[in-house]
Amino acid sequence: MTKPLFLLWTDGADAYRKAITDAGLDQRIRLEELPRNATPSAAQMQEAEAMLTWGPPSGTLAQMPKLRWAQALTAGVEHWLARADLPPGMTLTCARGTHRVQMPENILGALFHITKPYAAIVGDNAAATWTRRVSSTLAGQTLGILGLGAIGQELARKAATLEMRVIGTRRAAGTLPHVERVYSPAETDEVLAQSDFVVLLLPATPETENIINAARLARMKKTAWLLNFGRGALIDDAALVAAAKAGTIAGAILDVFRQEPLPKEDPFWSTENILVLPHIGGLHPARDSMVAALLVENLRRFLDGAPLKEVVDRKAGY
Repeated sequence: MTKPLFLLWTDGADAYRKAITDAGLDQRIRLEELPRNATPSAAQMQEAEAMLTWGPPSGTLAQMPKLRWAQALTAGVEHWLARADLPPGMTLTCARGTHRVQMPENILGALFHITKPYAAIVGDNAAATWTRRVSSTLAGQTLGILGLGAIGQELARKAATLEMRVIGTRRAAGTLPHVERVYSPAETDEVLAQSDFVVLLLPATPETENIINAARLARMKKTAWLLNFGRGALIDDAALVAAAKAGTIAGAILDVFRQEPLPKEDPFWSTENILVLPHIGGLHPARDSMVAALLVENLRRFLDGAPLKEVVDRKAGY
C-alpha cells in the first residue's frame, strides 16, 4: 500500500522534520519538503494528502485532488477562509493554543509599560538626569478581556496573581477560574465600561470586524487603555485615532494591524499615546517546536483515522 504524501511547505522545516522523525511517523508517510515561496511539482500536487503550510498561492488547492488535511502555522485563519479554492471536504487545523505562554507575557509587558516609568527612565539615563518617577499599580485595577479563550484564560490567571480584577467576554456561558464574571458578547459594553485596561483577543470574523468603533470607545473610561493582540480588523482605525487625540480614552497599544508591516504614513505612528508593536505577541524562540508538537499529534491522529485537534469551524470563522 502506498504511503500518503505529506508536504512540509515552509521555510526552516528542521523542527518539524525532527519532530516527525522522533515520533517515528516518518516511517508511515512519504515526507517531502519545499520552501514557503516554492511551487509544488505536478506530482506533489496530484499526490499530496496532507501538508503543513502558511497558505498556498491562490488556485493551488484546486489542483490538489487528494488533499484531505492542511495544518496552518497560525492561529488566525481568516486568510484561509477567504480563499475561493478552499475544498469543502478538506479539514483545516490551526495553531490555536501554541501562543498560550508568550502571548500573555507580552500583554503583561504592555501593561507594565503603561503603568511603570521605565521607558521614560531610559531617556533620563541618556541625559544623565535624576528624575523621581512614580509607578501606578496594576493591583486593584480591572482588566477586561474580550475573548476568553486559551490565551485569555491564561492571561486571567497571571493577572489575578497580580491582584487584578478580571472580567471578560466568551461565547460559551459559564464561570472560569480567575475571572470574576464572564459576560456574553452581547454584553461587551458592560466590560468596556468597567475596565481600566481592555485587551482584545478575538478572532477576525464578520461579527467581530470593527467591534471597537467610535460608540464602543465612548463606552470606555477616559483613563482606560486599549490593547489589541487579536486581529487588526477588530478596530475602526480612524475612530481609535480620533479617540486618542480627543482624550476619549487614555491610549492604546497595538500589536496587530489590517496591513502589516504598518505603512510609514499610517497615523498610528504619529498619534500621541498610541504605541505600535511589530506583531510580537505570539513570537517565541521555540515557536516552531511548539507548533511541531501539535503537528505530530495531528499527524498521528490523521494516520490513525482519529479526530484532529484544533479543527477550524468554518461557520464560526476560527
